[in-house]
Amino acid sequence: MLEFAEGIGVVENLVEVRNLSRQFGNKLALDQLDYTAGEGKVYGLVGVNGAGKTTFIKHLLGLLCASSGSVRMFGMDPVHHPLDVLGRIGYLSEERDLPEWMSIAQLMRYTEAYYPKWDHDYAVELLKTFKLDPEHKVKNLSKGMRAQVGLVAAVAHRPQLLLLDEPSSGLDAVVREDILNAVVRTVSDDGRTVIFSSHLLDEVEQMSDHVTMIDDGRVLLDSDLADIKRQHQHSSIRFPEHRDGGPDITGSIWKEGDGCLWNAIHETATDQFATAVAELGGELLESREATLQEIFIARVGRNTSATELST
Repeated sequence: MLEFAEGIGVVENLVEVRNLSRQFGNKLALDQLDYTAGEGKVYGLVGVNGAGKTTFIKHLLGLLCASSGSVRMFGMDPVHHPLDVLGRIGYLSEERDLPEWMSIAQLMRYTEAYYPKWDHDYAVELLKTFKLDPEHKVKNLSKGMRAQVGLVAAVAHRPQLLLLDEPSSGLDAVVREDILNAVVRTVSDDGRTVIFSSHLLDEVEQMSDHVTMIDDGRVLLDSDLADIKRQHQHSSIRFPEHRDGGPDITGSIWKEGDGCLWNAIHETATDQFATAVAELGGELLESREATLQEIFIARVGRNTSATELST
């Protein structure tokens, strides 16, 4: 259990969202969404463009007020207790808006003024790890360097919750790896919590302990990643004759193929699925746990591009 400021009491989760809805005009951006996050895990958040991820994150930060339902961060409403909530959060947005006129060193001192628990030595260590010169001006930094500086500013006060909205968007592989390693260290060394929104599903799969999948403002899946993968199998099957439209196999939630050879994502156990295939005259060639990318495509119901996944 977590104990917080006087008057707040004891809470079970860092983040607790219940029946959260948000409407913009005729558009229902979030639809009775439930969500919880505890201590010491990385929580992945995935969804196509317009699914509601960024709107959800803005509610966690107290930037938007719920149309209905409730949001509690550390047991508090972030809209009514912004200082108490934001003081416990490290946030890195996709835009990475940093003051252009400052040097990195000035930005660190500026950010430190807002956080009594700022760890100066940790900030210096991270800047050295990223090979960032503190005297360089923000306006002269590359996109990758800006992301690294933004991450230092987000984690150096050792927040209880690190909230990352597309931290790797548009970055090369080396910089992405540096950022992910720093995030992993934040969790493993300090036992802190990370909520990690990304359109790079292989990255989410690599990083996350728990995954929440959102589509049209609703939660499709919300569970530990290991459980999600165990519950979804990818199987290749063969039929002796051409089948237009593909086989209708019990337990299958997605299929793709042409003629005699088909791939399927299914929730049934492999032996049960093999029996169902055999009853239709087919043969199970191989079966394995589905990847998060495959599960996402199966659940969302369309072939999803990186652009669609980006917001």
